[in-house]
Amino acid sequence: MADSVNPVDKSNLRQVILDSPSQFEVGLSLAKNVKIDGQFENVTISGMGGSALPANLLRTYCNGLFKTHPDYKPFEIYINRYYSLPPESHGSTTLNFIASYSGNTEETVSSLEEAQKSGLKYIGFSSGGKIEELCRQYGMPHIKLPIPNANFQPRMGTGYFFASMFQLLVNQGLIPDTTTELLSLAENLNKHMSEHEEEGRVLAAKLKGKTPVIYSSPKYKPVAMVWKIKINENAKTPAFWNFFPEANHNEMVGFTNPQGKFFIIMLKDPEDDPRNLKRYEATSKLLVEKGVESEIIEMHGANVFSKMFSSLNLADWASYYLALEYGQDPTPVDMVEKLKKILAS
Repeated sequence: MADSVNPVDKSNLRQVILDSPSQFEVGLSLAKNVKIDGQFENVTISGMGGSALPANLLRTYCNGLFKTHPDYKPFEIYINRYYSLPPESHGSTTLNFIASYSGNTEETVSSLEEAQKSGLKYIGFSSGGKIEELCRQYGMPHIKLPIPNANFQPRMGTGYFFASMFQLLVNQGLIPDTTTELLSLAENLNKHMSEHEEEGRVLAAKLKGKTPVIYSSPKYKPVAMVWKIKINENAKTPAFWNFFPEANHNEMVGFTNPQGKFFIIMLKDPEDDPRNLKRYEATSKLLVEKGVESEIIEMHGANVFSKMFSSLNLADWASYYLALEYGQDPTPVDMVEKLKKILAS
């Protein structure tokens, strides 16, 4: 990996962001020949933190595919962020994905153990660790994820997770095989990389000293949530998210008496319901009256994949440059590591 262009960026997260579109091809290849016996009607994905981010994005993408491929039956993707499995994950028609980049996340390891004791079908996703060990011990499939560098963080491996999980759903016959299209769309992200980097740099300057709040439409709630998480972990600063129209019925009123400096980022899908689209400009107008800054950012792309991942590429850059604005190395998450040590003791 090339040296970082900024000494604050000690682990060269900038290069990780630049390389991120290539993760999709790698992820697809990792799961190309993996399949598990059984006929499944839904999927539960167990994971925490950065290992859970791709699950919400995958669900949004799959919902879009069902609308364009009516021959495939829609199914639910449940997200589990806890030690025990939810009721939906039990049963012979549920396929469980157990996802932990390190392979040692205690909540996720606990979910795997429950799946094994309950006789459930599952597949492990990790770079090694306990998840790989247990999958080998129990004779269950395991997808081994790459570690591009020694300081690589799970939140930056979304493409690996997303693509390998998607390929498995294709292998199981649950969704149409659009892998060729997916690779083309991923490659297209490279064409806009420098544009997104500059936009992110400009946005970061506006965010400095303020608490970001991300709004989206209901369809792209996962994107707003990932924006928030990227800002938390890269820039080491609080951020929050919500969606329209819900935010207009409660959260918006809180800005009548704001207790700090906020900056609202509104992710606008041009294909959203026209009635919902009116809320972006209207809300922005009301916020100005309360002294709260905002910016409407249009989601670009001809399909769900492009809109999600081009927006998240911008989130990577905005959070990266906001970290530099604060003099923070964007890669490590020291508070998470300290918490793990406290819990272990």
